[in-house]
Amino acid sequence: MPVDHLHALRELAVHFRDRDLSRSIVVSPDLGYAKSAAAFARRLGLPVAAGAKERISDTEVRITAIIGDVAGRDVIVLDDEISRGTTVFELLDRLREYGARSVAVACTHGLFADNALEKLAATDVTEIVCTNSAPIPDEHPKLSVLSVAPALAEAINRIHNGESVSSLFDH
Repeated sequence: MPVDHLHALRELAVHFRDRDLSRSIVVSPDLGYAKSAAAFARRLGLPVAAGAKERISDTEVRITAIIGDVAGRDVIVLDDEISRGTTVFELLDRLREYGARSVAVACTHGLFADNALEKLAATDVTEIVCTNSAPIPDEHPKLSVLSVAPALAEAINRIHNGESVSSLFDH
């Protein structure tokens, strides 16, 4: 059965689009999400970088390097989901070491288990952005939640009318 992969890159990009992005870069926490991060970066006209991530166990990761130049830049970290935040916290350490100017974090699915939202908000991250694809456990001043309802409604409408769903997500 054919399926279409629905994503929220457009909604996330619209959120950041009206800002001064002249010193910004998009960073994927790992090479596995770099293709999506590159598509997101293209929507914003930004360069992209990625973390070289090694998973040690279910609860431990190591990012050994950042592939790309983040020194003096405003970083937008993009990931598909944040659960416990293990990868993001490790990436924040590397971004500081590599001289990032500021860091905002964006993801499609903000699961925020084990108080991850509170822990992430307590760091020097300037903003946390996610969609409402999963219930958000808490509100926080650093958190922006974007609705995916219009995109899902349009996808359902296109399926019903026999139209292309993938073109909905084209740049």
